[in-house]
Amino acid sequence: MRKPGKTKWLSILIIVVLMWGNESAFCQDAKSNFVKFRISNIPDTEPPAIKVMSPGLSEDKSCQTSTREIVLIGEVTDKSGVKFVSVNDDVRSVNEAGIFTTRLALNPGENTILLIAADSKDNLVEQSIRIYYNPPIVTLADKIVESTKYYGLIIGIDTYQDPNLPDLDNPISDAEKLYNTLKSKYTFDEGNMMILRNAKRTDIVSALDYLANMVTPNDNLLIFYAGHGNWDERADVGYWLPSDASMSSSANWFRNSALVDYLKLINSKHTLLITDACFAGSIFKSRAGFPQQDRAYEVLYGLTSRKAMTSGTLTEVPDRSSFTKYLLERLNENEDIYLSSWELFNSFRIAVINNSDALPQYGEIQYVGDQGGDFIFLRKR
Repeated sequence: MRKPGKTKWLSILIIVVLMWGNESAFCQDAKSNFVKFRISNIPDTEPPAIKVMSPGLSEDKSCQTSTREIVLIGEVTDKSGVKFVSVNDDVRSVNEAGIFTTRLALNPGENTILLIAADSKDNLVEQSIRIYYNPPIVTLADKIVESTKYYGLIIGIDTYQDPNLPDLDNPISDAEKLYNTLKSKYTFDEGNMMILRNAKRTDIVSALDYLANMVTPNDNLLIFYAGHGNWDERADVGYWLPSDASMSSSANWFRNSALVDYLKLINSKHTLLITDACFAGSIFKSRAGFPQQDRAYEVLYGLTSRKAMTSGTLTEVPDRSSFTKYLLERLNENEDIYLSSWELFNSFRIAVINNSDALPQYGEIQYVGDQGGDFIFLRKR
């Protein structure tokens, strides 16, 4: 037999080397023992394909959101393998399925996001998407709800221990109606409200002590009192008469000056005092007239206030109060988001005057920190 020459062996070796260098694929034919060779000389010139899976994009590769931060999820594929993916020059890892994720903080308006991917052959692709961030409109109501609590102290006294003080028929009923209206229609949480029925002097003091410790400079406080009142002309002093008050001794009477002292201690943003009692107007001292309210609610809310509205001046008022009746009517009929105490008072003042002998009063409580703002009732939405 003739042996192959050196030239023939050299030719075979060159063919094998060429096949190996050209990434030849070897496979075993299942029906024979022969090895087949598949030689591919076609280079990969196609860049990777990028698909944004979330957020959902329109045909022009844009979307809108009201969320300041989003999670972008994408998929990148390439037959030669993915070398890297970057989002706004930030290289992201890609899992075995070609999925990548990144969290993006958005600026208001248009945000252009640049996606770049490269395969193992250094074929590069760039893709831009646009995300429009429309921040939700933050209203005064949103700011108040987020940072403020509304506290309420509602006091109604019908029954008196001293037989010389006649019992009343309506204060507790009026107090309960106001309590329920504030809780159901306005942003007064039940956990921040107290209702005192036939309160003694110590009950009132304890409640005010509690509020002095709980209320913060961001919070609002409404105090309502319905019951007997008294005016001492000699001392020029007004009083609330708790259920344990005695006509023969002022020991359990609650002075207006004591209330003023508590209003100094309760460091609220806004405090509104509503009093439906005889001689209630004494809380104002020399206050008269009505303020002009032509500024925006936000300005009014921003300034500290200590306001009061009362059912009368230094006169007696009837047990069946037109003052509280029309006050409750206006609060229940109101459909506006914001209702200032001045607007509330002005909406029912004439009705009280026309249907009773009382002359209701409104104004600042002096010397307790009023800066010209106003208490704003915020209706639930």
